[in-house]
Formats: sequence, structure tokens, C-alpha cells
Amino acid sequence: MNLPRTFQSDFEEYQDDHMEDAEIHIYVGLAEDGKENIESRCGLLCSACAYREQMNCAGCVHIAKPFWGESCPVKSCCEGQKLEHCGQCEKFPCELLNQFAYDEQQGDNGKRIEQCRCWKE
Repeated sequence: MNLPRTFQSDFEEYQDDHMEDAEIHIYVGLAEDGKENIESRCGLLCSACAYREQMNCAGCVHIAKPFWGESCPVKSCCEGQKLEHCGQCEKFPCELLNQFAYDEQQGDNGKRIEQCRCWKE
């Protein structure tokens, strides 16, 4: 289903110890009021990340330190300015965000910049 998931509170509840007879309730965390959930500071869609489950990552807006290193300069910049994401910055899109978005190895050809524009609107 195409729901505005938060990926913060999903869980399953089994009503019986015998799995073959169990009634299963599945609870999925959704964004408030159906609003699109801000998943990252830079515009990446964490819900589409291949590493999300593998690394048990809740997305940079919900963690203190990224799983890939000590810090992320984009995350640090946004949080230092008390912004939810780069699209709220008066310098958007700045050189730092452009470097990440168009990096040859890890960039996404500017998709994250467009996502920040959508979140801003």
C-alpha cells in the first residue's frame, strides 16, 4: 500500500502461541494527518533505501549518528540551523547539497534536491 509510513513503530501482535492458529494484528506507524513524512535532511527517501532494514536505520531525522560514519555534514548543517530539511534553508540548494546530489559514486543526479523542493511546498 502507498501509505505515508514513518517506519518508527511497526510491529506485529500474535494472539495465540500456536502460529498455525494465531490471529495476527499488524500495526504500521503513519505520518500525522496523512502529511508526507520528512525522511532525511538532504532529501533522500529513506523508505526506498536498500540499507534501511539491513542496518536497522530509522533515517537521519531519527538517529544521532549515521550508520555509515561519525557524522553527515548535511545532517549537521540542517540540525545546526534547526531546519527539518535542506529545502527550508535560505541557501537552498547550497554547494554542499549539490556535491552530495551529484557525486559520481553516491549521488542521485539531483533527485534529493527535487524531493526537498516537494517537502518545502
